[in-house]
Amino acid sequence: MPARVLMIEDNLENLQLMEYLLRAWGHIPISAQTGNEGLELAHKEAPDLILCDILLPDLDGYKLAKALKSHPFLRQTPVIAVTALAMVGDKEKVLKEGFDGYIPKPINPEHFISQVEDFLGGSLRGCRIEHAAAAHEPWVPPASGSRSKTVLVVDNNPVNLTLARDTLEPAGFHVVTAADPDQALEIARRSAPDLILSDVHMPGYDVLAFLKAVKDNSELQAIPFVFISASYDGGTDREKAFSSGAAAFITRPIEPEVLLAQLERCLGGGKR
Repeated sequence: MPARVLMIEDNLENLQLMEYLLRAWGHIPISAQTGNEGLELAHKEAPDLILCDILLPDLDGYKLAKALKSHPFLRQTPVIAVTALAMVGDKEKVLKEGFDGYIPKPINPEHFISQVEDFLGGSLRGCRIEHAAAAHEPWVPPASGSRSKTVLVVDNNPVNLTLARDTLEPAGFHVVTAADPDQALEIARRSAPDLILSDVHMPGYDVLAFLKAVKDNSELQAIPFVFISASYDGGTDREKAFSSGAAAFITRPIEPEVLLAQLERCLGGGKR
């Protein structure tokens, strides 16, 4: 039986990773990015478990834990701190302030679900769902024959690289990763991938120049180049991307099956 898990986390990338992993194991994630929003959702949704960051922009995790434990209908709900605080005594303070447990950051995708399920009853254990990481409807690969093709994923954030790998590989793609455009261009020149999926904003790099370098290379220019971004700038990045030759511009957060469908379309030669 799946568990309803409320995640209270202001870092969007951490939130997306936890959401992805929970869905991949059949659980039902509920998301909040502020303490007050999390408290409101806890009252409304009655989750089976609450995962909470300590350093939140409004109501910090300690105050939030106390508020949850003072509520007659929520006091029995396990509240787990998910935090990077790792100094001596931090774990003891977390437990003393009302939390029922502690999961350290950075989140380890291989161990996260077992860490979460340690705080759930036996009837709420999950089960790994294959195909596109547990979207609401199972993703069915199209008959385009694009599976087993190679996708080069370029992102300076290891969490995003993990998300991409864990989404694409179960769907049959071979994933190669690069931490920056320089490394990616070297990889692409050495063994041309079937598609390049690149983050838009990487400190110290002009990603449009990376796209131009790909399109200026006669051996690489036919490779579909897809941008992905967690920020919205009113369309400026999107317009520049398409005018420079990008095949698609994807905005995070995105459901796994939607991402897969867009990549399939680009591999089939479509635009936008």
